[in-house]
Amino acid sequence: MKNDTMKIQVSRNGPYIVTGGVPLMVMEISNDDEGYCRSWRKVQEYPLQEQYALCRCGHSKNKPFCDGTHAKIRFDGTETAGDEPYLQSPAIIRGSELELADYEGLCAHARFCLRAGGIWDLTRRSDIPDARDTAIDEACNCPSGRLVLRDRKTGETIEPVLERSVVVIENPARGEHGPLWVRGGVPVVSADGKPYTVRNRVTLCGCGRSRNKPFCDGSHVEK
Repeated sequence: MKNDTMKIQVSRNGPYIVTGGVPLMVMEISNDDEGYCRSWRKVQEYPLQEQYALCRCGHSKNKPFCDGTHAKIRFDGTETAGDEPYLQSPAIIRGSELELADYEGLCAHARFCLRAGGIWDLTRRSDIPDARDTAIDEACNCPSGRLVLRDRKTGETIEPVLERSVVVIENPARGEHGPLWVRGGVPVVSADGKPYTVRNRVTLCGCGRSRNKPFCDGSHVEK
């Protein structure tokens, strides 16, 4: 049964206020022998708390938690996602078995989509069982929900079953500290009180540099 009190409130120029006892953990991206991103590995789980505040400016010395640094640096956390126009018209790639909706504006650069020629080519070749299975694996590992597959025979969207939780993403192979991965449909509400679209997979900016706040746009990988 879902806990309907779970919520992430974006505070104005401040942290994410997480309420309702949302589990919090750290997960690393693991690579295969060829260097491709392949799977997730849980490395830490924090004690369950009814409420906690997560850093949004990227400068807390107590990450992932807020330590008040946003006030000292006068962090500008203005939300620019607005009505989420990037959700309205994704690029569509069709194969005989699968259809891929690519919401490119949501990319968090987790790079699960590049293996075996990439999910776009795999979707086009989805009449081949191995290509179909690999495409599904890559889409379901995409934390931001940029890549969403649909079975063309049944019309059903293919989504992973995810525990309602927040995951701090780490990519040790590349030395990257990624976004906050909100899983399982935990609602995110703007500082103005407007709910964003509830999705199974969402990545929130944790570095403070995204141009699509509060969501990640991959800016954490920029040097």
